[in-house]
Amino acid sequence: MEGLLEVLLGLILGSIAMYWLFSFFRRKQNKETTEVQSTVLLERIKNVCKLISVEGDFAEIYKYENTRERFMSLVSSKKKALIVINAKVHIGYDLQKIQLQANNARKQIVLTNFPQPQILSIEPDLEFYDIKNGLFNAFTPNDLTALNQEAIKHIKDKIPQSGLMETARREALEAILLMEKLVETIGWKLEYSALQISTEEKEQLNS
Repeated sequence: MEGLLEVLLGLILGSIAMYWLFSFFRRKQNKETTEVQSTVLLERIKNVCKLISVEGDFAEIYKYENTRERFMSLVSSKKKALIVINAKVHIGYDLQKIQLQANNARKQIVLTNFPQPQILSIEPDLEFYDIKNGLFNAFTPNDLTALNQEAIKHIKDKIPQSGLMETARREALEAILLMEKLVETIGWKLEYSALQISTEEKEQLNS
């Protein structure tokens, strides 16, 4: 009888031990799977963000004049040129400012910050027309460098009225909604309530 009890007790303890080991490894596996999912999602989201870039082409006519005076301002000499500026502008985002966190327990990717659009590059191409040198005031290679800088500033001043920044913001919102759909494909949720996105903006993009 005692032998039978020992066998039953051994079976019970063995079953408990096996169940505990099975539960332990299953929890560990689920945890590892969840962590892998969150890592993959974060990487995919970063790749989506890399696609955000708005390009704009500008064509401007810029009239340049420079007057130099000599002999106590008694004599002046003017150089001038008509410059056609063709510039390519790229608007994008500093991806290092994107703040993402994975909440494994709730299966959420939390987006707490998305940067504002900024000018990534301005590539001007200058064509000179109607160049006129003054008697003692001619164009020099240094003038070309200075004019290139002035052209960049001239284009930069035009960007706020061009609508490029607004287009970039819409692109960013589209990217966020794409992230949301991407996260939902594996049963997770993108939490971005910390961002100020109006319902009207979302409806416009979804329509």
